[in-house]
Amino acid sequence: MMVSRSPAAGPALEGRLRFGGVPLPLQEDVKVLGVEVDRELRFDGRIKHIAHKAYRVSVLRRVASFLDRGGKLLLYKAQIRPYLKYAVLSWMSCTASHIKRVDLIQRRALRLVDAADHPTQHESASPLYSLEHLRDVAALVLFKKTQVHGVPPLAGLR
Repeated sequence: MMVSRSPAAGPALEGRLRFGGVPLPLQEDVKVLGVEVDRELRFDGRIKHIAHKAYRVSVLRRVASFLDRGGKLLLYKAQIRPYLKYAVLSWMSCTASHIKRVDLIQRRALRLVDAADHPTQHESASPLYSLEHLRDVAALVLFKKTQVHGVPPLAGLR
């Protein structure tokens, strides 16, 4: 994959990149560790993928009448939330409209969870943090590992 916003860059390199003598085709996007990045370093594809996978809210909606609030919350945390949190540091700087799309999925799921009876003391003791809060915490943890602990793989960020 060649990263460039220039429309002329693609045709200029077409067929010139080789690996072991075999010409490499240019790709519009590449997936690394499950995170899709396009040639313009935008995360539109990643957000679409998150929205598609996390839209298991429909599953939650179908079984909502059979579960109490704790069961719905457990299903949300196990089946929906991991998609909303995975690799958040890589795409958290994308446009606000994309972030809103991901946050909308969480709001829909939590409305279904909160539609059940009121939480017990035990359930409310463990708060469910917003995605914005989790994104901020992830960024702060990375900052601390970089600046304070000097973690070797992150040393280049100093």
